[in-house]
Amino acid sequence: MELFIILFVIAIIIIVSCVKIVPQAQAFVIERLGAYQGTWSVGFHLKAPFIDKVARRVNLKEQVADFPPQPVITKDNVTMRIDTVVFYQITDPKLYTYGVENPMMAIENLTATTLRNIIGDLELDETLTSRETINTKMRASLDIATDPWGIKVNRVELKNIIPPAEIQNAMEKQMKAERERREAVTRAEGEKKARILEAEGAKESAILKAEAEKQALVLHAEAHKEKMIREAEGEAEAILKVQQAKADGIRALKSAAADDAVLRLKSLEAFEAVADGQATTILLPADLQGIASLGAAFTEGSKAVKEAKSGPKKAVPCDDPLEKTYEAAYQECDE
Repeated sequence: MELFIILFVIAIIIIVSCVKIVPQAQAFVIERLGAYQGTWSVGFHLKAPFIDKVARRVNLKEQVADFPPQPVITKDNVTMRIDTVVFYQITDPKLYTYGVENPMMAIENLTATTLRNIIGDLELDETLTSRETINTKMRASLDIATDPWGIKVNRVELKNIIPPAEIQNAMEKQMKAERERREAVTRAEGEKKARILEAEGAKESAILKAEAEKQALVLHAEAHKEKMIREAEGEAEAILKVQQAKADGIRALKSAAADDAVLRLKSLEAFEAVADGQATTILLPADLQGIASLGAAFTEGSKAVKEAKSGPKKAVPCDDPLEKTYEAAYQECDE
């Protein structure tokens, strides 16, 4: 009974050891009696006891290999150190297991050899400015070389490019000089722009000032012009009113049927205005005697009017033209 239990336990252990579960993104390389038997993919598998074994567990994910800096010499005999990063993926577990003894060492050595070949055709300046070109060439070369090993190189990156110390110092001085030059250029351009803006501002200010003065002169001229027009219109209106008054007086005389006596009286008034001036020579009319007699008559008439006002009203005949003039002057004539 105890032997049966021991045999049962041994059988269970053997069966359990023969059960294999392959996880995601992995593959198992199986050997039977030392020969390649097959590759197990993801899932549940059973192997034959004692004759089958898992030769290698292969990771199918994309992997990264970071290699240390490698010394390389450029075309212009400058020694520098470059470290690279290789992104690769195992595509064939059988070739990866049996194609090369140490795949990572093989890829590292192949990377260093390829890098030296590419950098040897470039000068220092080209090496520093042509990273994309170097990466592309290295990826293509490594992908072709690692294909028989079941490895696909997806990408190669130059991580660091370390030139010699004297080269680094010279590059730093050059970069410092370049920064100072750019700073000087930027400062000069800024000062130039500032002067241009200042000149444009002064020009604009002068233009605006000139336009303001011009506008002020125009407005002043227009105001003076308006003043002269208004004064001329006022004078014209005054002259017009004077002439209108004279015309109205003439029409009034005409409508009143003024006779020769009234006209002589108006002539005497005009002669008085002339005599009152500053002239040193006065031309007397030929009928001055008639005007004098008219003045005497006008004086007698005035006395008669005053007597009539002071005493009883006396009827004044309206047959004489001169008496009619008095009637028009004092409105004392009997109807």
